[in-house]
This record gives sequence, C-alpha cells and structure tokens, in this order.
Amino acid sequence: MNIVIIGAGVAGLGIGWRLQQAGCTVTILDRSQPVLGATWAAAGMLAMTAELEDAGDAERALALRAHALWPAFAAELEEASGRTLYLSTSGALLLAADGAELEAMRPRAVDGLRIVAADEARNLVPLLGSAAGGLWSPQEAHVDNRALGEALAIAFLKAGGTILPNEAAVRFEVKDAPGGKRVCGVQTPYGRYQGDAVLIAAGAWTGLLDDIPIVPVKGEMIALQPPDPSLLPGPVVWGEGVYCVPRHGRLLVGATVQEAGFDTSPTSEARDHLWSRAARLMPAVADWTLADHWAGLRPKSPDGLPLLGPTRDAGLFVAGGQYRNGILFAPAIAQEMADLILGKGQVIPQFDPRRFDKEKS
Repeated sequence: MNIVIIGAGVAGLGIGWRLQQAGCTVTILDRSQPVLGATWAAAGMLAMTAELEDAGDAERALALRAHALWPAFAAELEEASGRTLYLSTSGALLLAADGAELEAMRPRAVDGLRIVAADEARNLVPLLGSAAGGLWSPQEAHVDNRALGEALAIAFLKAGGTILPNEAAVRFEVKDAPGGKRVCGVQTPYGRYQGDAVLIAAGAWTGLLDDIPIVPVKGEMIALQPPDPSLLPGPVVWGEGVYCVPRHGRLLVGATVQEAGFDTSPTSEARDHLWSRAARLMPAVADWTLADHWAGLRPKSPDGLPLLGPTRDAGLFVAGGQYRNGILFAPAIAQEMADLILGKGQVIPQFDPRRFDKEKS
C-alpha cells in the first residue's frame, strides 16, 4: 500500500514507522518542520495518575495499553534510531494542599499508589515547603519528548519512509469508487501525492482539514536552571495547578491552558504564574534562573477524547485529539492506527471520528 500522512509529529511518525515496517510505502507531509509542534512543546510525561483521574473506561484502557507498551517501544526505537529517549521511571508525587485534600486522595491509593504523610513527602522531595503530604506513584514515568520525536523521524527514514517538510496540505484528491467517492491523494502548493489511504495526524491543525472538530489549546511552559543540578527533585512533582519535571539539569514547569487560536507567543503573565506556583511547592526555585520559555498547541476534540480511525470519507483516516496525552498514547496509537489502515483492526466506538457526524445530521 502507498500511504500519505499529513503531520510529522509523534503520531504521524509513529504510525508511519509501523506502516513502513509492515511493507507499505509512506510519505509524510508537514506544514513546517518535523516534530516542532506539540511533540516539541510537551513535557514528555507518561502521566497515568494525574492526567487520567477523570478518564472514562475507553481512555483509561488506551492509556493502560500504551503504558504497558512503552518499555519495549522505547527499546525498539532506540535500537532503530541510535538515539537515547531518556525514559525514566522516577515516579511522581501529587501533593495535597491540606488535610482534607489528602483524605480525598485516599481512594486513589490502589495498584501500587500510596498516600504519604508530610515527612515522607519531604524525604522524596527535599525541596518541598509546607506540604500536607500527597499521593505517591512510584512507577510513573517520563521521556525526553524532543529526543522521542527525533528518534521517530530517524527510525522512519531508516525504514525507507519519506518526510517532506514545508509541504502544507491544500486539498484532497478524490476519485469515483464503488459506493461513492474516495480520497486518493493530497495536493500541496508544490505537488500531488497519491495514496491508497490518507491519514491526517496534524495535531492542532487537524481541524483545518475536512471539517474535523479539533481545536488548538495553547499551553505555555518554562524551564528553570538551579545553581547546582543536584538540587533538582528526583520525581515529577504535581501541585498548585502545575507540574515540575526534572530534565537534563533543568526543571520544566507547566502548563497553562488557554483557547487562543493558533497563537504561540509566550507571555510574561504565564511565565510569572508558572514560576510562582512552582515556588509555592518548592520555595528555593524562586531564586533559580529562567533558562527557557515556550508555548505549544494541544489538539482537543469536543468531548476531550481522541479521534482514531476512518472518517466519513472513504480512504481518509484521522489520528488526532490526543490533547494532553499524546506522548503517553504514542505506542498504542502507532500500532492500532497502522492496523486500522491495513484493514486488520477494529475501531473503538468512543474514539470513532464519525461520532461527531451524527450530531451534525
């Protein structure tokens, strides 16, 4: 099969890699440069505990499948690309603001998670200021998302795939087929690319194509530099509405949530908000150095769930709407979407992109 993918982020590259491994010929078009969208802007957390507290059964099941795949996926990708992903299982500490919030966390202390009192919380993260304790998730993991994106691009290219940067999709090419029309390719300002199937995996820009209901949600992050890298916390720390991720001698603090169209301009308001919230958790960081500040766009659907599968147009598929969990979901989405495109998988009803078509009719 000849496959055209729109979007060279973690989803498009991961699916493309799996399709190349299955014997397909895959061309990935990207409106900009590979992995410079949400993949680059993320914090790389495989956040099973904090991000999925209110998840429904289908989303949680997807997260569990992906989480189980991650160790083997990372090892395979490192071998294929020659790059290290810096996968770390250093755990995560979700802090409680007070005793009442700590009590509210107790029902979540299952499957290896446990409640820790204030003293134990400080043993886990000596930088902590006043804390009532929290929920300790010892197996929580994170990965260097930028290294992940680069490794996927390398592995995909080594497998024989083609990446064409600065090739924005303008329109789909359609042909007559039994039962109606079928999408058979993509036109850009520079050329036409034919495919037996076309996949949209364009992140926040997916909604600009084929009336797919995905909108961009802006998120800003900062990176703080300590005077001594040994001062960094070991685990990821959550609390005060932010998360703090140790990464390569810096502390990543994120992230704001704002529907602001496609604006990715960093703001001083977001910088100060993130920094002050991190300092409430760990007072010493107030005196650390601001090393970086950036913004990215998360792709969000109307119900907050991914869109994974065929669209109403024959030959056209979508993998989008991962919102805050694109890195976590990556291994599962790569394999499951490849299977769907190859006609070997089953669409999960809660993620079926066509679920929104019923609302329009």
